[in-house]
Amino acid sequence: MIREAVEFAVEAHRGGVRKGTQVPYIVHPLEAAVIVGSMTDDEELIAAAVLHDVLEDTDASEEELRRRFGDRVTDLVVQETDDKTRSWQERKQSKLEKAKKADPELKLLILGDKLSNIRSMARDYLLLGEDFWQRFNEKDKDSHAWYYWGMAESLKSLEHCEPYKEYVELCRRVFGENRGQAPAKK
Repeated sequence: MIREAVEFAVEAHRGGVRKGTQVPYIVHPLEAAVIVGSMTDDEELIAAAVLHDVLEDTDASEEELRRRFGDRVTDLVVQETDDKTRSWQERKQSKLEKAKKADPELKLLILGDKLSNIRSMARDYLLLGEDFWQRFNEKDKDSHAWYYWGMAESLKSLEHCEPYKEYVELCRRVFGENRGQAPAKK
């Protein structure tokens, strides 16, 4: 199942790159899957990590995922998918609330995604400094600090896991102890 998920995700994300870089987008879901795989050997959960952005960022449909990967994998992907019709703040607030209430499987999936993101952010922030924030729609570092530290709190039940510890350490490197604040509603 994992191999099929990788093949599907590679095709779905073909031509996509990480925001502000030339890094192929597929690197992110593959890294998220490796992170999830370091915490569980559940093939469906690892496949969901590989597929976690296909509904949000590609033309793939929920029906296609359900047909190819089944209900459990698809339900995990759906739960991890942002509603891009909402503002950045609304999406992130919703994600924080969902993470806080999530079952342990979904929390592992979210941690894989967020740790992959903060790793990338930490590398690029080291290279670019404060100019790094200009690549985002929400260009305010405090807003990102609010979200990433809020996610650390929402996923705190995973504090025994090494990936969670790495996540918190990278938040410190990127944001310091500044917990940031939600952006003002527009």
